[in-house]
Amino acid sequence: MMDLRPVGYVIGLLVAILGATMLLPMLADIIEGRGEWNVFFESGVITILTGVVLAMSCSNGVGEGLTIRQTFLLTTGVWVALPLFGAIPFVFGETELRFVDAYFEAMSGLTTTGSTVISGLDDLPRGLLLWRGLLQWLGGIGIIVVAMVFLPELKVGGMQIFRSEGFETMGKILPRAQEIAGQISLIYVFLTVACALVYAGLGMNFFDAVVHAFTTVSTGGFSNYDASFGTFSGPAEYAASVFMILAALPFVRYVQFVNGRTGSILEDSQIRAFLATIAVLVVIMAVFLTSVFPHHWEQAVRESLFNITSIISGTGYASVDYMTWGSFPIMMFFMIGLIGGCAGSTACSIKIFRYQLLIASIKAQISRIRSPHGVFVPKYDGRAISRDVLTSVMSFFMFFALSLGALSWALALTGLDFITAVSGAATALANVGPGLGDQIGPAGNFAGLNDTAKWLLTFGMLTGRLELMAVYVLFTIRFWRG
Repeated sequence: MMDLRPVGYVIGLLVAILGATMLLPMLADIIEGRGEWNVFFESGVITILTGVVLAMSCSNGVGEGLTIRQTFLLTTGVWVALPLFGAIPFVFGETELRFVDAYFEAMSGLTTTGSTVISGLDDLPRGLLLWRGLLQWLGGIGIIVVAMVFLPELKVGGMQIFRSEGFETMGKILPRAQEIAGQISLIYVFLTVACALVYAGLGMNFFDAVVHAFTTVSTGGFSNYDASFGTFSGPAEYAASVFMILAALPFVRYVQFVNGRTGSILEDSQIRAFLATIAVLVVIMAVFLTSVFPHHWEQAVRESLFNITSIISGTGYASVDYMTWGSFPIMMFFMIGLIGGCAGSTACSIKIFRYQLLIASIKAQISRIRSPHGVFVPKYDGRAISRDVLTSVMSFFMFFALSLGALSWALALTGLDFITAVSGAATALANVGPGLGDQIGPAGNFAGLNDTAKWLLTFGMLTGRLELMAVYVLFTIRFWRG
């Protein structure tokens, strides 16, 4: 039988840390003076005590490392447990959300999806607004560590191709994770501070600058306003685009850069492909807008750059209601939401590198058909791609397609229309944020969905954030028997 104590110990520590961060929104509420500070005080006490008790009760089972099965369980367990406690302030606070809505909001925050069930954001206490931003900021750095430490070792979705980056960890997962997280955290904090300073310099007040820096660098997309980033249209859109792109690049390259490998960023074919994809899409969309609508070229470029970067990185900000742009942009936004950023970043969705591996495999197969006696080996970044990586990537694409179809079908059974069901499933699995249509599009939110649909989307956000198979493996009988 699997020893659950190491898993419980780590989850307990992380729950306690989450409770400690509730002191920040408590202070924000005290400064604002609306009398809401007790919500975070009580929530923090409950969360810290629960986490400490869990960690202490499991501390006698902590060994040198984690087994593969324990690592799978920990990876999913953290993202199930933390939203449970992150939801408490939404239940006790001014929003007074029901549990299903509060858990949806917290899961959306920690998975950096950005879908929301809350309206009237403009009038909420600052503590709750800061908490939403903090959830995304913590989830952003958390998923970087998961993507760089855990998923490559678990051979999930082809992530094992990045084990060569010098982060081999099997048998020493926790100590190595702490070392990696320390370097990443400094870079993550630096980007956040820089983003906040730029936003403040462009006219945002201090509070908005900080919260939007949290949700920009985490590519989360929660805003303090119902109008999302449309409240700050203008130069701030260019600044946000730059920081969303920076956050969607592999953080391991930043670590290498600050350690002397100054050419590591532009040498990465994944980064070059990501930047080229954004450039091409922005040109296409800007040309379309200036041709069909009375857009000035600068406005067309700015709105195209911001909204395309927001969707492809999985941030989910919206500066305009692009549902009014017509069917071509709507279909483009749906498709680019399924592209995603780079592996080892805060970005989500399928990821650029998987498309590169898929294209390399297709090219090699076409060459074999053309020259049956030739030897053609698919390569990535100049290295031959192993069969297990290709198999893992192909399996990921198949699982993603099946998951998208199954989740869309399940959502349709709850009574949602076709557009809402399909785009809702896609935005949950890709962790993008807004869907399509009047109800969950960029001008709406998810509050009007039925409870069953919200639970299904919550599960979709979880599985999508953890690359599908890290969650699905827990539902196999052999996993629990092994």
